[in-house]
This record gives sequence, C-alpha cells and structure tokens, in this order.
Amino acid sequence: MQYAPTLSRAELIDLATQKYFANVDAKDMDATLACFHDEALFCVQTAFTRHSGKAEIRRMFEDFFAGYADIVHKDFTCTVDEANGRIAASFEAVLTGHDGEVTRLFNTNFWRIRDGKFQEVYVYMSGANPLV
Repeated sequence: MQYAPTLSRAELIDLATQKYFANVDAKDMDATLACFHDEALFCVQTAFTRHSGKAEIRRMFEDFFAGYADIVHKDFTCTVDEANGRIAASFEAVLTGHDGEVTRLFNTNFWRIRDGKFQEVYVYMSGANPLV
C-alpha cells in the first residue's frame, strides 16, 4: 500500500537520523517509539526477524538498550524518495558492550513513512543481529 507523502526531503532525513537514530543512541525509549505508528512493522531482513506493533518494538529496544553501554550510529548516506514518502540510509553502527568489547556493523535501513511516522522498517545488517 502506498501512503500519501507528508514530509519533505529534509524532514525525512531528520526523522531517520535525528528523531530516530539520535534518540536510539541516547537510549530515549519514548522519543524512539514516537517515530513509529502503533501497528508498525520492524524487520531485520538479514536475520529473518520481525517485530509487529509498538509493544514488540518496545521489547526489542529494551533488550537492545540494556545490552550495550554505548550505542552510536554515524556516517549516514541517505537516499530519499520524497514523492512516495520513503527513505533509505546506509551507516555505521558502533556498539560498545558493558565489557568494553566493540562491535561495528555497516547497515542499511529502508523506511516507509505514513503520516510522518515509520509504518515499515527493513534492516540489512553486516553482522549478527542485536535487535532480537
């Protein structure tokens, strides 16, 4: 299903990099979840995992936030389809465990936007999936 576009190119980039990833990095659950529709779908395509609805997405982020001392997403390259309300971003994720071990992932996310929020998120990861 196609949703009517409501965000400009700059707003799509801001939603993905500032409203979403900056709040994930800050481990701000409420602000992170505010980016999603109640019935949003979050899929890690490379690990065959699927989280449907905010309750499942919240549980996924609770485990993710608790699993790492520090989370950083950086070096974004965004591709925007403003006319259809979609955005993709390639980036590096640097995850520091509580034991100091650092995991680096080079990922790409694809988002479908509905009414200014994520309706669908598809993630492709270069390594093991920490979003279970």
